[in-house]
Amino acid sequence: MLTSHELLPLTIVVLVALLCGVFLTRLKQPAVVGYIIAGFVLGPSGFGLVENEASIGLLAELGVLLLLFVIGMELSLRAFRQIWKIAVTTVALQTAGATSLVWLIGQWQGWPVAAVALLAFVLALSSTAVAVKMLEDIDELRTRTGQITVGILIAQDLAVVPMILLLDVVADGAFSIFAIGRIMLSIGFLLALIIFLSRRQRLSIPLLSRTQGHRDLTPLLGLVCCFSAAAVSGLIGLSPAYGAFLAGLTIGNSNLRVGMLDMVMPIQSVLMMVFFLSVGLLIDVALIWENLGLIILMLLIVTVGKTAINLSIFAALRQPWAQALLSALILAQVGEFSFLLGNVGLQKGIISGDEFRIILSVTALSLIISPLYMNAIRRLHRAARYQHASIRYVFLVAFGREADWARLAFRKIASVRIYAPNGVKRLFIPLVIKRLRRRRPRNSD
Repeated sequence: MLTSHELLPLTIVVLVALLCGVFLTRLKQPAVVGYIIAGFVLGPSGFGLVENEASIGLLAELGVLLLLFVIGMELSLRAFRQIWKIAVTTVALQTAGATSLVWLIGQWQGWPVAAVALLAFVLALSSTAVAVKMLEDIDELRTRTGQITVGILIAQDLAVVPMILLLDVVADGAFSIFAIGRIMLSIGFLLALIIFLSRRQRLSIPLLSRTQGHRDLTPLLGLVCCFSAAAVSGLIGLSPAYGAFLAGLTIGNSNLRVGMLDMVMPIQSVLMMVFFLSVGLLIDVALIWENLGLIILMLLIVTVGKTAINLSIFAALRQPWAQALLSALILAQVGEFSFLLGNVGLQKGIISGDEFRIILSVTALSLIISPLYMNAIRRLHRAARYQHASIRYVFLVAFGREADWARLAFRKIASVRIYAPNGVKRLFIPLVIKRLRRRRPRNSD
């Protein structure tokens, strides 16, 4: 039985995760970013309240399997068929562009082929949770831009499984006919299943349908399907993530979808909180400081580099400039599946523990700054037709609202009135923003 000494740390962990999640959602950021921050605060770089990282790591791995299972259930193959050409072409070109960029850097740094493949896959993927949240915040989720962006995210989710299979082969260095044939069969089976499920009505699974309507049995059935498919996939030499995804894809296109999704989602949400919490636990401030230049360079590649790659792809596909810019900015971050790919690379010996933590740090930072980056570029783009050379003007157009909000929030928390001479008040950000708002168009963000 748990004692009070064991319950207190658990209570603190859940409470801090909840508070960070609520705080980040108030800032119009995804709750997952709050969970990462909570893990950082509670981990070795923070207050050091979490010590049993092994148990958390096990729950986090189960959370990843459930995430893939739920993503498979949520995939709307019929809606995806309408934009699959643009989505699949974009993801293929994104992967090719990321591979070319990482390969050039790898030639300069002398990286092995496996490391180049891993980093290219990490760079090519974007965060579904963050991207969808940003689309909702700017009311673009139901528009053509939102549909194309979500289609690209779905195609990226589908590409994760082949990426994991390829990493297994590249890491082992076993480019045999058997290994290549296994990958081709796995990918072929996935494509055949997608085509089969997208061209017919909902599947009816009699054996599983007997639990339909039972609130106690339905979530248990979901866990059994997810973990048993993952276990079978692992036993035949494939990734457990592959089996979990296929199980979710099959059930998501059956008559069990709605009831099971409602039952499994709360369990998946808790385990995903643990997963992102474990990511925050691995963030090492000392390691970030020692590799600050490298991390800043990688962040620039993730944000500016991915934006340039995506803009080039959308221009080649002849998408309108406004849609292309917005989609490129929304996709300019590293996704949550980079943690999964990085963990595969760590287990296969492709990267070291410190390199894995650097990838985690870059991913976490990119998730945090992604909404700020998108808003800043959109505001600058709208203000570009006005020729103002002042650095102060550029800063206030890009980050004026955030700076104003932060100052007001700080004043509310501190409850301190600020007094200053008139000369200093002229430099005060709110006064400058009021003047700039008179000159900027009304539709400026």
